[in-house]
Amino acid sequence: MERLIRGCLDFNAGIGIAEMLGRANYLALVGGGKQPKFPQNKVVIWDDAKQKAVITLEFRTQVQRVRLSRSRIVVALQNSIHVYAFSSPPEKLSIFETADNLHGLCCLGTKIISFPGNAIGRVQLVEVDTGNVSIIPAHGSALRAVELSPDGQVLATASEAGTLIRIFATSNCARIAELRRGVDHATIYSIGISPDNTLLAVTSDKSTLHIFDLPHPAHDEYKSSPRLGTASSVQSVGSVDEAPNQKWGILGKIPLLPRVFSDVYSSTSAHFETGDDPSIGGLGTPHVPIPGIPGGKPVKGVIGWLNEYTIMVIGAGRDGRWEKFFVGTTDDGKRYCVRNGWRRYLGS
Repeated sequence: MERLIRGCLDFNAGIGIAEMLGRANYLALVGGGKQPKFPQNKVVIWDDAKQKAVITLEFRTQVQRVRLSRSRIVVALQNSIHVYAFSSPPEKLSIFETADNLHGLCCLGTKIISFPGNAIGRVQLVEVDTGNVSIIPAHGSALRAVELSPDGQVLATASEAGTLIRIFATSNCARIAELRRGVDHATIYSIGISPDNTLLAVTSDKSTLHIFDLPHPAHDEYKSSPRLGTASSVQSVGSVDEAPNQKWGILGKIPLLPRVFSDVYSSTSAHFETGDDPSIGGLGTPHVPIPGIPGGKPVKGVIGWLNEYTIMVIGAGRDGRWEKFFVGTTDDGKRYCVRNGWRRYLGS
């Protein structure tokens, strides 16, 4: 991000996907928009130091997302994940089938790759070095967000329902916690975990940034958690939302009531702006997807942690802007979140 801010690349054409390799000089680019710079089925690895493309990967269908590390290039298509060694020429290492993945869900850590499984609501974890695969039956509905912690020990997931964020230990696929965003349906925009692996941030179309204390498998209270992330637990995980807690008696028969009072809610929250992006073509016309953009709409609420207590929330579209939030703790130990900066970077 800092490289792009200091020296903006102007291709004079549309870019739908851009992924940086840390602070190195490599970027993965895919064309997008009405006048794409590159085909939307092609990944171009751009060397900013040499100002030229050094690797090109071409596919039969549109690229939904690209992830980079110093050893791997991971490309997400609608129904498959392609893994390459980061070399010239790149070596194809493996291909994995997935359920429909129009949002390009994929995370690449130093030791683990995570992405949707080949059935709705499942997540695949692949060990980078060995290629070993684990399956987590995370949700009963389609996935909307998947995020790995910086240390690779925690996986956070959300479904299209948008009410719960489930937390899993990547070491044994055990579900160690559930965090409740709310009880009404929402579209999750982004999940981000702080650099010190202690806080989790979530944004949604409710224009609310939620901050949770992140349960971590290294903490003593989670080391004895039952193993839920196995194939034999598909039924129990998928039905946990519908199972009433017996201690509530007759109140337990009211849908969601026991869960509403017993679940873990965010420790603090703040409002962020989503902007106003009217449908193309005028009032009352259906949304026209933007070519080459995963989901076909301007991305909103993208979370980036600058450090352990500072969050950037970035949105594209006609009212593209970034907002900066500070997360602190009061003298009595309560967390708070305040916005302390913002700027429009597109338009007037």
